[in-house]
Amino acid sequence: MKKVIVYVAMSLDGYIADKGGEVTFLRGDGTDPENMGSYSDFYDNIGEVIMGYTTYNQIVTELAPDSYPYAGKKSYIFTTKNLENKQDIIFTSKSIKDVINELKASGTDGDIWINGGASVISTVLKQGLADELIVSVIPTILGDGIKLFQDIENEIRLTLVSNETFNGIVELKYITR
Repeated sequence: MKKVIVYVAMSLDGYIADKGGEVTFLRGDGTDPENMGSYSDFYDNIGEVIMGYTTYNQIVTELAPDSYPYAGKKSYIFTTKNLENKQDIIFTSKSIKDVINELKASGTDGDIWINGGASVISTVLKQGLADELIVSVIPTILGDGIKLFQDIENEIRLTLVSNETFNGIVELKYITR
């Protein structure tokens, strides 16, 4: 069965970006810089990618302006902007819950990756839509920035199923209860 997986990295103090929105801290401590942890295996099992417009815009204008890193996977970008869809990139103002339910019912292969940003991730968690949460804790303390978990008012119980360390990064994999 298709799973909804939040796969994200954050600083040790819980930020996914610094106060300027930059993500240059998203690297390990340099002890094993070639080790990508579980990312390659995780990505190979993904069928669709979900993200907000701010995350998408940062990817295509700053992080990977020459080559969309999720080419070949359907990407659903949540926005209120009226933008024209591109090959495998769908801009939508539907609810996240509706899109996830459609994707789960579609019968296509691969899991659904909730890529970001913080408001999309928080919405998925608050609505109980995530099956797994994989968080890579980066060995950096930012002190300020964009918090990963925003406006979550109720407790969300998780069960740790695995952990891995690589390049100073601690990757925690949880399932939701």
